[in-house]
Amino acid sequence: MNGEPVGVLNIDKPAGLTSHDVVARVRRLSGVRRVGHAGTLDPLATGVLLVCVGTATRIAEYLQASVKTYLAEVRLGEETNTYDAEGVVVASHSLPPLTAADLQQVLKGFTGEISQTPPPYSAVKKQGRPAYVYARAGAEVELAPRQVTLFELDLVSWQAPHLVVRMLCSPGTYVRSLAHDLGQTLGCGGHVTSLRRLASGPWKVEKAVPLDDLVALGGGWTSCLHEVSFALSGLPSVQLEADEAYRFSLGQPRPLPESMLGRPGGEPCDVTVYDPHGVLLGIGRSNPRHGLLLPHKVFAPPVPSSASDD
Repeated sequence: MNGEPVGVLNIDKPAGLTSHDVVARVRRLSGVRRVGHAGTLDPLATGVLLVCVGTATRIAEYLQASVKTYLAEVRLGEETNTYDAEGVVVASHSLPPLTAADLQQVLKGFTGEISQTPPPYSAVKKQGRPAYVYARAGAEVELAPRQVTLFELDLVSWQAPHLVVRMLCSPGTYVRSLAHDLGQTLGCGGHVTSLRRLASGPWKVEKAVPLDDLVALGGGWTSCLHEVSFALSGLPSVQLEADEAYRFSLGQPRPLPESMLGRPGGEPCDVTVYDPHGVLLGIGRSNPRHGLLLPHKVFAPPVPSSASDD
């Protein structure tokens, strides 16, 4: 609004920075106060970090919901309190004789829907406070396990004590917990030594801009912004006639377009809504049962058509 830059940055996050550090740098570079990320990466991790600028922060939930791809290196034989190399080693064990075939067989057991407990040093809330607050104070808390899905989990290399895996997983999966659980299954412990997010949904690391390169662009940083419509291209879309578009922008429920009435299963879903000129108006929620398109997030101001009475 008011000429403020709006869009999504696909940044290749460097190691050593928190996701909030990256947001702070983008905020300083852009001069835009409203900046946020869509999917936390630990300081040790690198790779795809989606940063929403301006009103694009309103679509972060859709970006966070994407399937993630990671390349992770795990060191077997050592456990740390954080489940990664940034923590303190709390236990060491000798390695059992393991072949690549042995590891591939064990990894199969982690493929599919699994129950996973978040690491003690995580942002998961317990009684309103992040788990890491308790962990730093030396207090033990019991975190509820969650269901996550590992669609693919492949062994890339094995050179004792280090193995490298490539994984495709549901949002909310903790790679640190996977490394810890893998070590427990093998009876020798394990922790993450490096982690790279290769993709978040359709956003690939090959297309990401390194943070230092983005900063070096100075005022030209906006050339790296992706439009909100591109960021939401994975959602189904509808186009409304001028009068209907105007009323949608006012926040009024509209009759569901016929194209959505025939949707398989007739299940409610979120859709991007465009005006007759292809301008993104916002996100609507279809209600096939009542034949309605309900405004959920409206981005564009109302533009009266000649046929509009209000």
